[in-house]
Amino acid sequence: MKIIILTSLVVLGLSSAAYAQASTPDFATLDTDQSGGISLSEAQVAFPNLTAEPYAAADTDANGELSPQEFGLAAGAVVPGT
Repeated sequence: MKIIILTSLVVLGLSSAAYAQASTPDFATLDTDQSGGISLSEAQVAFPNLTAEPYAAADTDANGELSPQEFGLAAGAVVPGT
């Protein structure tokens, strides 16, 4: 149940920000330091209302960055290779 609630928060947080924008930036655009992951601060550029709690829920491996797969799941995007 807790996972469902956290996932819902992530989806709502990211989708509401995406709705306000014409289009959601792709993973490569958000990964400004080219580390292979999107940090909270990088994600907040595209999703200014994103807070640490829903970001942490999307970071399923808890490594502090969203992988392309984690970002794709959270943003509802199609990620090549998944």
